[in-house]
Amino acid sequence: MKISTHLMFEKATQQMSMSQTNLAKSQAQLAQGKQIINPSDAPDQAATIQRLKSIMSRQASYQTTLNSVQTRLQEEDSTLQSVSDLLIRAKEVSVQAANGTLSPSNRKALGVELQGLRDQILSLANSKDSSGNYIFAGSRVKTSPFVSVAGGSPQYVGDQTRMSVKVGENRSMLINRSGTDVFAPVSRTLPDGSVEGVGFFNSLDDLIKGVNTSDPQRIQGGVGEMDKLLEGLTFAQATIGSGLKGIDQQNSVIEDTVLNLTTTLSSFEDLDYTSAITKMNQQMMSLEAAQSSFAKISQLSLFNFIK
Repeated sequence: MKISTHLMFEKATQQMSMSQTNLAKSQAQLAQGKQIINPSDAPDQAATIQRLKSIMSRQASYQTTLNSVQTRLQEEDSTLQSVSDLLIRAKEVSVQAANGTLSPSNRKALGVELQGLRDQILSLANSKDSSGNYIFAGSRVKTSPFVSVAGGSPQYVGDQTRMSVKVGENRSMLINRSGTDVFAPVSRTLPDGSVEGVGFFNSLDDLIKGVNTSDPQRIQGGVGEMDKLLEGLTFAQATIGSGLKGIDQQNSVIEDTVLNLTTTLSSFEDLDYTSAITKMNQQMMSLEAAQSSFAKISQLSLFNFIK
């Protein structure tokens, strides 16, 4: 079988072209530090890398959401701590007002302080978060939750809707609470033995009225209800604390997940520099050999043999 000069040239050219392509690919891999430069180089591996990156992106989104929820809960916790401090002081003042030796004028002075404490609590009940949304309005975040009524106590006009957000593949967290969950009404026993629900601020206002009028029955009843108001507030704080603890736990879960994903992604995507450099050196030697062979082949002709 005769081998033409053209065939030899073509084979040599193909070999050099292939060597140059492989070398260029290795150089690109080293420059980018990646195993795959184009998805077409390894479709299955590229698909796996894309899937891992998508999962990691969702984890980052969950962490962002968790940070937002944490900020919200911390704002609620800080607000309720201030309310708790005010309520404790209000109880101290009401107990002092229940002292039978006080004169009506002295009680009125205490009533002024109680009114100031009540007004501060109302202001805190209508607090906004860093985004300008009312914290304790349920889902009606653009509406002041407690509205003063002419001749009456402030009434809750928010709703009871609880909203949740996803903070994990299989986990969601509540991000709001209603005003009545925090500033909970109390049960009051009436003289006829029946029981009625009394709003948080109604209870405070009745106590203040009792102090201002030196009404011992109202004062004693208000002191007793003050404990119930504090119990409701304490329960709300405990719920917030549980939520903050849940956020810490979920953050730990996500951090572990991201660490595992990062390790797995690295095995599919990152380049082994030692192996890559060794491979490139071999390719360079192969290219040099191909070029040398081509140079010798290109000099072959019938005239060389005639000489």
